[in-house]
Amino acid sequence: MIIENSKTYNVNEVENLFFRPSFCGKSAEELGIRVLYNMPIPTKLPLFGNKHNILKEFSSGWQGEIHHDYRETEIPMAKLKAENSYSAEAYFSTIYELLTNSADVNLGDLTGTDLEKAETEIFRRAIVESIYATMWFGDESGEVSNLTGFSGFIRKIIDIYDNDSSNSSVIVFEEDTEAAADMIFQEVWEQAKDDLRSIATEGNLAYFVSSDIYDAYHFWLEHQGFTSAIADTNNTRPTLAFHGIPVVEIPARKYDTNRAKSFCILTDRRNLVLALNTADSPEKEIHMWYNPDEMENRQRVVFLAGTAIADKDILSAYIYDADLTL
Repeated sequence: MIIENSKTYNVNEVENLFFRPSFCGKSAEELGIRVLYNMPIPTKLPLFGNKHNILKEFSSGWQGEIHHDYRETEIPMAKLKAENSYSAEAYFSTIYELLTNSADVNLGDLTGTDLEKAETEIFRRAIVESIYATMWFGDESGEVSNLTGFSGFIRKIIDIYDNDSSNSSVIVFEEDTEAAADMIFQEVWEQAKDDLRSIATEGNLAYFVSSDIYDAYHFWLEHQGFTSAIADTNNTRPTLAFHGIPVVEIPARKYDTNRAKSFCILTDRRNLVLALNTADSPEKEIHMWYNPDEMENRQRVVFLAGTAIADKDILSAYIYDADLTL
């Protein structure tokens, strides 16, 4: 069986079927970061400082002051094209496997709707995985990663260090310190600026760490018997915490990254920003079609994406990379 019927999703379908389910609401929260979706181009991120003293002794008339702490940063948006192609046989086999996992599908009477849903789900998963990998490890220059669509958080943290290492809370090691995982967490906390420590009570801080540090910390907790820092979970990986701050694993080894495979980043979840836009590109559609000449099924989508670190002063990081040239 060959899936020959082409399918085009318009801009609203692209938004509702492919991007919003994965990058908005609860799905965005599960990513552990802040997601801006379809903001006006150029995409600007407002930054407000804390204005503590707004109380005045009562008198008639307006006594409020202009908020001079308002700042904004522009998020660089890259135009991206995601494409997939499969041989007709491999394509149907992949879709058929997905269908067999669905309890409400009659495999003896596959309708166009069932096939379309499966086809859409396969492409959606591929898009989400690619965006996730690039938002962490992307590097347009190709120096830190082979994911060159747009620069991700690791590249931007290295840039913070490069631009002002003496005044940043980023430590980059070119030699393995062999520090214990718990000591890395402690050091990252101690080197954090007051701006970061002062918002700890808001409950949005998290340690974002590579798998090697996550594993080392997990084993250390078990060895020490600190089971209270290991939360029960239905997933295969436990949920860890360091002094009440969640530890989030970022699987660097899973992706094709050249460098910066070991890191520990402490920041407010809202400080790491991913911006996506499917509305402000001339190509506002997703196409899926069968190419009879090559006998393969093809998928394509064009969209805009970019990342930003909102405030470098509420970020503290440890990055080890023996190959990194500073």
